Amino acid sequence: MSEIHLLDCTLRDGGYLNDWKFGHDNILNIFERLTAAGIDIVEVGFLDQRRPFDPDRTIQPDCASYNRNMEGLDKGHSLVTAMIDYGTCDLSHLMPAEQCFLDGIRIIFKKHIMHEAIAFCKQVKALGYKVFAQAVSITSYNDEEFTELLGLVNELEPYAFSLVDTYGLLHKESLEHYYRFADRLLKPGITLGYHAHNNFQLAYANCAEVIENPPERPTVVDGTLYGMGKSAGNAPLELLTMTMNQKFPGRYDQSQLLEAIETNILEMYRRTPWGYQFKFFLAASHDCHPNYVTYLTDKRQLSIKSISEILNRLEGEKKLLYDQATIEKLYLDYQKKECDDAADLACLKEKLAGKKVLLLAPGSSLVGEKAVIDACIAGEKPFVISVNQLPDYPVDAVFLSNARRYIQMATALHERKACPAVIATSNVTSAQGEFDFTLNYGSLLDEGAEYPDNPLIMLLKLAGRCGAAEVLLAGFDGYTTAGTSNFANPNMEYSFTREKAELLNAYAKESLARLGKTVPYRFLTKSYYNGTLKG
Repeated sequence: MSEIHLLDCTLRDGGYLNDWKFGHDNILNIFERLTAAGIDIVEVGFLDQRRPFDPDRTIQPDCASYNRNMEGLDKGHSLVTAMIDYGTCDLSHLMPAEQCFLDGIRIIFKKHIMHEAIAFCKQVKALGYKVFAQAVSITSYNDEEFTELLGLVNELEPYAFSLVDTYGLLHKESLEHYYRFADRLLKPGITLGYHAHNNFQLAYANCAEVIENPPERPTVVDGTLYGMGKSAGNAPLELLTMTMNQKFPGRYDQSQLLEAIETNILEMYRRTPWGYQFKFFLAASHDCHPNYVTYLTDKRQLSIKSISEILNRLEGEKKLLYDQATIEKLYLDYQKKECDDAADLACLKEKLAGKKVLLLAPGSSLVGEKAVIDACIAGEKPFVISVNQLPDYPVDAVFLSNARRYIQMATALHERKACPAVIATSNVTSAQGEFDFTLNYGSLLDEGAEYPDNPLIMLLKLAGRCGAAEVLLAGFDGYTTAGTSNFANPNMEYSFTREKAELLNAYAKESLARLGKTVPYRFLTKSYYNGTLKG
């Protein structure tokens, strides 16, 4: 029967959630509970020469720091390891294994640097450590590339070789393919490991499959306490020990793990939750890096259908190696749906030329300063355009540049009795019939800006082209980091605006100063953009 070991990497993989700052007492307690539970291999953190020594963290610059931080701890029967992300810690920061608290070192590397990484593994092995070669993003390897890697691993003859499903992409059939492929080609005696992530809610199921049907060689299965880990989290260690205890009664003392979860982990979870989330599922379903999904969802401009269509345009190595320039280009290219808008522009010019235009944005002042806005509409009789919303004001037109906002209000817009005209940019697709006016999205962008599709800037450009006499601004409050809502309707709030409030406000001020030279504008309501709101 195959020898199966469980490896806990809470103090390493869990560190992505708290910048590895567990606190010294928590570090010691977690370690002692894991060893007391009989966990076979305990990973205590990262070796990274770019970080200073910190007793409260599990990312340290060298072996001496682990000696200092873990001094006097009883390992029990556990093998103790740390991890190096190849390229972040050179050999000079390691000491001979016989002098170090660490027994083994796990080295992670991406496909394009496998030759250099395996050469480094040989140097670490020469220092006496049990070396684990960890192939991240295992799904990026085709069979030919995987065969090449396994040949290098056989030359190395490490303690273990692990399949790392970095973004949780493996289903049972794919896992079996990689696992059996590796088992067939690896030299006997090399332990075969598996590290899962929970993007598809399959981390535990896949690990249980390995435990139930292991290869005829030593096997290591990774887990973390309560599944704590990067992105969607890992396979929960307490579930893995439950499965192992069913197979090998009494192998692990689960009560020690549950004590660690209750005492140390649950408070971390309350502060920074982890686990299965929609964005991680979306990334995994497109076999891509989750940062691509984050970038597109943070735009708050796109429907899920549109996001999926953009992700489908990612190709080759770019899918799992995040590149912001690539996703920015794909986003703008997708949005720039060309249309012949000459006739619609001419018609809008007839409506706006020589007139005052009142733009209603969804800021809190739209409600708080209603009397001012009502007086303007009654006294100055402007052409009123609402921005990506249907406010409680009489409007002549609704401007739509945000496909996501349009989907949220499409039904209400079409059911409205006194239906205003709809001015939409070409990136927004109508749910029923055609819009009254459709304008080229690309022609209204503020090219080169960090936020090129800001609707205020797009409308100022449009008003200038149509010869408006003056643009009046209401509800363009700008953004604050304070706890108050930035929007009249709190449901429209974006989580990222508080983080980027100063940047967004500065961009708007600069753009207004620039565009104000071509079309005069005036704020009706208070705003961070002109300094009438503070804080």
